[in-house]
Amino acid sequence: MSTGTVAKPSAAPKGTGRRKLTWPWILLIVAAGLVLFSLVRVVSGADDLTSVGQVSGALRLAVPIGLAGLGGLWAERAGVVNIGLEGMMILGTWFGAWAGYQWGPWVGVLFGLLGGALGGLLHAIITVTFNVNHIVSGVAINILAAGFTMYLSNFTFGEAEGGSSKQSPRIDPITDITIPGLSEWLADLQQKHWFLISDVAGILGGLVTNLSLLTVVAILLVPATWWVLWRTAFGLRLRSCGENPVAAESLGVNVYKYKYIAVTMSGALAGLGGAFLAIVATGIYQEGQTGGRGYIGLAAMIFGNWMPGGMALGAGLFGFTDSLKIRGGAENVHALLLLVAILLVLAAAWQLYKKKYVPAVIAAVFAVGFFLWYALTDQVPSQFVDAAPYITTLLVLALSAQRLRMPKADGLPYRKGQGK
Repeated sequence: MSTGTVAKPSAAPKGTGRRKLTWPWILLIVAAGLVLFSLVRVVSGADDLTSVGQVSGALRLAVPIGLAGLGGLWAERAGVVNIGLEGMMILGTWFGAWAGYQWGPWVGVLFGLLGGALGGLLHAIITVTFNVNHIVSGVAINILAAGFTMYLSNFTFGEAEGGSSKQSPRIDPITDITIPGLSEWLADLQQKHWFLISDVAGILGGLVTNLSLLTVVAILLVPATWWVLWRTAFGLRLRSCGENPVAAESLGVNVYKYKYIAVTMSGALAGLGGAFLAIVATGIYQEGQTGGRGYIGLAAMIFGNWMPGGMALGAGLFGFTDSLKIRGGAENVHALLLLVAILLVLAAAWQLYKKKYVPAVIAAVFAVGFFLWYALTDQVPSQFVDAAPYITTLLVLALSAQRLRMPKADGLPYRKGQGK
């Protein structure tokens, strides 16, 4: 064998050559999205699409979804699937409202965190210690939380003044922030309905008008999660438990401890989302008020490819579609048909560029269908308006499925010493 022969480097694993999005590209995509949205608003006449009230309402609806998504991210980065986010949110709404109407909203927030954390701890005991299937455990927690809070409401809220067996008394609100002068100026600018300028003003105005302090805390949790999980030794160890727990154990990582911490934190974040629903979004606890937001939060996390920034983008998208039925309703959703049609045309063009002709034809056919639907109707059925957030969830997950990469050991059973 010749000593002068240099071994050729092995081929890179498939998919690792994909370029990461840099900040210039991200800003370019955001700018293109704003231009497209403004164009749809001008053509359709749905001026409320990017109004201050619309953006403010979308943010308020996106926060609980985002907090649930963050909770799912913590658990799944440690290798535990958390379908029980919905149940943990339910616990957060009940405990948050129960403590909030008695001792104030911030105490309610604390109890909402604790209530969700208890649900997360239960999920950790079942899945990590007893190795029960993660999906089975999550579904059981969802059912248990709904029944448990229903039972507690009968002899707590039902006996309280202003409450009933299905809802709590009114909870004092958390202080809102509005930047004087700037908020009014942006609102005036948005109401002029200028192309792009008014849309940017509406978005910025929604971010500085009647902004709850708890909303600010929730937004800051997104970069905080990224920093903890991707920039600290603790986060590296936790993520190693979700990628290869046997290798992590061989390096001295206490896999059980990190899984317990992650799943308990997951429940606490979901509980915080539930407390936000009860204290900030509505000011009252109502039976069934989570409305599947725990599941949508899980979908937002998957859409974001198990990354905090992508998850926040998904939560914003789902929150926006959810807010459409509150402001403008059928008119706004009807305008979105035009937006979907344009996006499908762009998708078809991209597939043609990549010489993938079958997906291009499918996208073009659906684009024509949406264009015709928009052109031949003045509004969409009310049932479609109500279903818009869930339809969006399905479409987004279907379109993004090919680029997703979950943690390698996510959902897999683990026993200490199994690698020996």
